[in-house]
Amino acid sequence: MMFSSADVFWFSLALCFLAAFCAHKISTHLPRKYETCRLHVIFQDLIRYGKTKQTVKRHDWLRQFDVPKRWFWHFYAISVGWNGLLLALYLNLTFSHHSYPSWLRGVLDIGTGVPSADSHVPQLSTLLVQLLLWVHSLRRLLECLFVSVFSDGAMHLVQYVFGLGFYVVLGLTVLCSDRLGKGTGSLLSQLDLFHVAGIALFIGASLMQHQSMVLLARLRTGKSGSVETLAHRVPKGGWFELVSCPHYFAELLIYVSLSLVFGGLSLTWWLVVLYVLFNQALAAQLCHDLYISKYESYPKHRKAFIPFVL
Repeated sequence: MMFSSADVFWFSLALCFLAAFCAHKISTHLPRKYETCRLHVIFQDLIRYGKTKQTVKRHDWLRQFDVPKRWFWHFYAISVGWNGLLLALYLNLTFSHHSYPSWLRGVLDIGTGVPSADSHVPQLSTLLVQLLLWVHSLRRLLECLFVSVFSDGAMHLVQYVFGLGFYVVLGLTVLCSDRLGKGTGSLLSQLDLFHVAGIALFIGASLMQHQSMVLLARLRTGKSGSVETLAHRVPKGGWFELVSCPHYFAELLIYVSLSLVFGGLSLTWWLVVLYVLFNQALAAQLCHDLYISKYESYPKHRKAFIPFVL
């Protein structure tokens, strides 16, 4: 089996976050004297953001690279605009038979290693994944702007730039999967049970994530909805009774659902899922460790990320 450039990219990214997760787990067992080691501090500064970053004893020069965590909404704004554009280009290709711009064809040639064909058979899976990805980004944008209550937490400039680029590359990856897949017949004739299953899981995971974001916001707001505190509290209710970060678990399920919409046959997209697994596991473990260290009465049965597993 030949691996495309997109496959190599996502697999390498997944390995990087797996290595970071393992390195963090090992670092928790090191003697306390290593906590001030420059390499250790830089590593922790790069993998942490928000409340988990506040526990790191950082040098002043490292704070120069801080940007507000509330800028998370920039990621989803970029995604709504960029992936909305790619969706429009795909619709134009599918229904008006207008080819992609030359720059986009060139990028897809590099990503897939497969030259663009003269004819294109539209794939319902690709169209649905693009639409669901756009809906997911729009919901997260609205949640960041109107639901979430951000404190004065920070993230690293590298994390910010990475987040901006993530959804750009993600949208291109969808089109790479389209070129590597095979569509036959009309869009309606391609409808299958895996589309229904994927969409059902997407809706369920999205509702889980939205409920989690609302519960987190309520920790800082009063009955009137106004912000009363920016302090961190122990989250309760919903899936928080099983894991410390159900919103991260929901994120993983959302990407699994998109893989199902692809029929479960896109290796490229499963590598995206693998990256999301390790990325969200690292973020969840950092939050889980903070809760355990900060609150003596924190429920011991809760896992960090995946119920009953991790």
